[in-house]
Amino acid sequence: MNVAKTSGRPNLRARRRRESLTAYLMLSPSLVGVGLFLIVPFLLVFVISLTNWNLISDPSFVGLANYEWLFSGNAFGKSLLVTLVFTAIALPTSIFLGLLIAIGLNRGLPGSGFFQLLYVLPWVCAPLTLGIVWRWMLDPSNGIINAILGTRIEWMSNTSIALPTVAFVYVWQNIGYISLFYLAGLQAIPVSLIEAAKLDGAGSFRLLTKMYMPMLRPTTFFVLITTFISSFQAFDLVYGLTDGKPGYPGGTTNLIAANIYQTAFRGGNQLGKASAMAVILLAIILVITFIQQRYFSKRTVYELD
Repeated sequence: MNVAKTSGRPNLRARRRRESLTAYLMLSPSLVGVGLFLIVPFLLVFVISLTNWNLISDPSFVGLANYEWLFSGNAFGKSLLVTLVFTAIALPTSIFLGLLIAIGLNRGLPGSGFFQLLYVLPWVCAPLTLGIVWRWMLDPSNGIINAILGTRIEWMSNTSIALPTVAFVYVWQNIGYISLFYLAGLQAIPVSLIEAAKLDGAGSFRLLTKMYMPMLRPTTFFVLITTFISSFQAFDLVYGLTDGKPGYPGGTTNLIAANIYQTAFRGGNQLGKASAMAVILLAIILVITFIQQRYFSKRTVYELD
């Protein structure tokens, strides 16, 4: 018996090694993609952030001088504040409206399939193209929006409403994407639970707050993370809306991604400083994503018993 057990162990180890090798071989295409298009670019950006480089002359090593420049001035802080305000407007609005649209689509009314397609169309379109189209629609002299309202509003020239206007267009573009995920989450909720809640006298509001929202926490977590990252990386839409002048008017639309672009290609080609901004942006996204993950991990149930 001991001999049989001893002889069986090498075979078990060999089988496990073969299984591990097979698993790594199957993962290798994805690992190569992650390495080439995520890890290597990040390392290159970090190295560039330690240099002074204008794309013409040879880069010179400056250490942490670019990071000191970021935190000693107020330009980066202002763009960070603008981005936070933009996210504070766009994130909760898009998630709330996306959930309401999903609840409406989940009723299965006639034409729901058409509206699903209609809502998701803006999300699949190129953000830069949407920005250009909306800039034409919001034109103060010839735009269709002012024609409908019957008044002249300087949507993208007024420093008070330029950023909310950008946030509105961003929400309009993304609510279809969000509503599809919420719709999938709603359809995964057992109908028997909803019917039991209705028999107990739960109205629409109680169903939303006591049934839908708690059971949609995995969906909310995913949507919150992806929308947050998207809002912090918003650039194409702003570029189109401002006619290629991110930050206009008066820096009110100068999101972090736009500031990185301006510093890298329109502010003397300061690649080192722009790369330092990109590294800080990544760090901010990682920290806030980690906090969100910790918050939802203790409040989320993925399966029903």
